[in-house]
Parts: sequence; structure tokens; C-alpha cells
Amino acid sequence: QVMLVESGGGLVQAGASLRLSCASSGRAIGSFPVAWFRQAPGKEREFVAGISWNGIYRSYADSVKGRFTISRDGAKNTVYLQMDSLNPEDTAVYFCAAGTRSGDTSSVKTQGYEYLYWGQGTQVTVSS
Repeated sequence: QVMLVESGGGLVQAGASLRLSCASSGRAIGSFPVAWFRQAPGKEREFVAGISWNGIYRSYADSVKGRFTISRDGAKNTVYLQMDSLNPEDTAVYFCAAGTRSGDTSSVKTQGYEYLYWGQGTQVTVSS
């Protein structure tokens, strides 16, 4: 069983940084691709960043390229999302997702329905 837990969210001012963590309290996620999604109030969930199981392939939404960095630490069974130069438009609940329905581990999927396991989310609020 894969149980994902996100942490690291909070309230910050524009221009600040946060690092989100996604850890599995059950089965290790080292062999899974992992992605971050976010959902702002009144908006649909959107892809933010994703990483292949071996960390070689990474993908980012255009809105966060150059500001956010996804990485993973196999020894800690954790995936991180480093968020720099935050702005109010980044305010949302951030979710991590792991494992794909297709079983593909080498590419990064950008659609939420393709992921099997989801965390409960962590709130990120950026004030202007």
C-alpha cells in the first residue's frame, strides 16, 4: 500500500521560497514516477512538475519553469518540490501523486487520471 504524505506548505510573501516534501509511509515509491499537481479555489487541478523513477526525466508546467525544481531522494523515499520566487498565482493546495496506471516508469505523465496514488495535499498561500 502506498500512502503519500505531503508537507512543507505554508503562508509566505511574494518572492519567498518553500520546499514541499512528498513521502510514502507505506510501500516505497522509489520505483514510481511522481508528480506534483495543484488546485486553486474555483479552478481545476493542474500539473505542476513530474519526475521519472530514476530522476532522469523531469517535466514542468510552463507557469513554473525556471522557478520550481522537482527532485527525489531514494534513500529517504521522498520527492521534493523546491519553489522559488513564489507569487500569489501559486496559491493552491499542492498534491503529490505516484505510480501510473499504464505501469510506465520512465516518462512523466502530466494528466492526473494517469496516477494511482495521491496524498491529501498541503496548502500554499502566497500573499502580495
